[in-house]
Amino acid sequence: MTSANGIPDPSQPLPAGEEKVRAVRSIFDTIAPRYDLVNRILTFRLDVRWRKDTVRRLALPNNSSVLDLACGTGDLCRDLETAGHRPVGIDLSWGMLASARTKAPLVHADALQLPVADQSVDGATCGFALRNLTALEPFLVELARVLRPGGRIALLEVDSPKNPLLRLGHSIYFGRVVPLVGGILSNRNAYRYLPRSAVYLPPEDDLLNAITAAKFGDVAKSRCSGGIAQILTATRI
Repeated sequence: MTSANGIPDPSQPLPAGEEKVRAVRSIFDTIAPRYDLVNRILTFRLDVRWRKDTVRRLALPNNSSVLDLACGTGDLCRDLETAGHRPVGIDLSWGMLASARTKAPLVHADALQLPVADQSVDGATCGFALRNLTALEPFLVELARVLRPGGRIALLEVDSPKNPLLRLGHSIYFGRVVPLVGGILSNRNAYRYLPRSAVYLPPEDDLLNAITAAKFGDVAKSRCSGGIAQILTATRI
């Protein structure tokens, strides 16, 4: 169930299918104007470091063509441009695209149905959006379709620390502080939904196996900042 503005009611079960698509679009349309500000505050600017690390781990030569999926306000697009690549940003939220600050071309599209020819790009990135997809496996298959053999992916996402004490502290911060601060600075229900949405992510082994099954090799996971974020990388076979 969603509220009047389309954002999920936090007292209700998490949405699925087309209801989830509508909810995710409404959330990011709503929080787009202050999205960067809230991110910087909530992560103490660690998100800036994580994105730069994502581009570095993409490990592509200069002038590579790269799709940035769920590009949001264009943070990864800007880092890709700085690294000498040719990014194209793709997002389902018109609000995010309108707030984007990048010179890269921007496209309004669903990441599960990319308007891109087969084997036509060198790489793909995605920041904090895997949990917002309605289905992970079709997304990975779609990535494999558009990438040239030898193409690379680098997917940045939230994670949970392995250390029990860090995991407890992170759980309290992510589950309580993030909604509180996000609610003060932006939209309360949106920032109550975002921490809850982490449950959409499959267990680590299942996630890595799904990437492998989609015709990727060299699948690897790198933990960031004690394990509160992760970068998944792989090479198109």
